[in-house]
Amino acid sequence: MAAYFAMLRGVNVSGHNTIKMDVLRGICEGLGFRNVDTYIQSGNIVFQTATENPAALSKHIDEAILQSFGFDSPVIVRTSKEMGNVIANNPFLKEKGIDSSKLHVTFLSETAQKGSVKKLESLATTPDRFHLAAHEIYLHCPSGYGRTKLSNNAIEKALSVRATTRNWKTTTVLFEMVSKL
Repeated sequence: MAAYFAMLRGVNVSGHNTIKMDVLRGICEGLGFRNVDTYIQSGNIVFQTATENPAALSKHIDEAILQSFGFDSPVIVRTSKEMGNVIANNPFLKEKGIDSSKLHVTFLSETAQKGSVKKLESLATTPDRFHLAAHEIYLHCPSGYGRTKLSNNAIEKALSVRATTRNWKTTTVLFEMVSKL
């Protein structure tokens, strides 16, 4: 069975779109996933399944959330191998003096269109920097993610894709979790 992780966007934020993680685990188990686990309250799930189509998995989870809770929460799914590549290819980690607590990854639902870099450049203001990969955007926000103009909403609007952002610690913990499956 393949190992995956899923990230929900916009759950348990300021009392909106509330989902308890034990309920979310139960929903995923009801979808036939095995070894389901969650990490923190922001909708991070690791699991195994025989299904080998991340887009189909995303759709199934999204539909189950809509049916169970009555709201849409974009779900982005990655394989353990894809997550390993995300970890290995962070260009900011190759720079001296980078504080990893100021790093984030925005996971995109699909490949950004050509010309996207120009749209992102208009959002990035000093000292914030980004690096666009095929399905992710690596962010370095020295003043903190709460102050950047490269917010999740701004990225979604600029690129016309769904996205969700995780800090570097969460990204590495999810990789460790999915690697153990």
